[in-house]
Amino acid sequence: MFTNGLSWALLGAALAALGGGMGSAAGVGIAGQAAAGVVAEDPGKFGKVLILQLLPGTQGIYGLLVAFITLSSTGILGGTADVNMTMAKGLLYLAACLPIAIVGYVSGKRQGEVSAASIGLVAKRPDQSGKAIIFPAMVETYAILALLVSILAVTGATALPV
Repeated sequence: MFTNGLSWALLGAALAALGGGMGSAAGVGIAGQAAAGVVAEDPGKFGKVLILQLLPGTQGIYGLLVAFITLSSTGILGGTADVNMTMAKGLLYLAACLPIAIVGYVSGKRQGEVSAASIGLVAKRPDQSGKAIIFPAMVETYAILALLVSILAVTGATALPV
């Protein structure tokens, strides 16, 4: 299976989607549990806590984006896959996908935890909902940095003649 570069590139794309998706699923789940408790007590806070629950979902989108860029860059999506891709180039694609795979997983889960705490803040002080968004948004910064590194690395791997 992993005897050519294309297999390694495909593994990288899969890991990007899996890592980001698993992190987002965990984070949205954690925040959703907290949000459900708040809405059970005060249904009027639904809109404010929903925004906080959705924030950890972005890592899954970022992972999917990197996976699509990788699949497109390798020709897998376009039907022009380079079946003779060197092992070195395939490993470059795999390495390029790892930042969002790993950081997406970790930050998605952590952002869910921070969002849950912010949901608790909104439950007690609804007037502070704007400030409550800042805390999970700080975690988002690192997911965005990993997204940027992965996109730049995939683009760079595509341009290399390896």
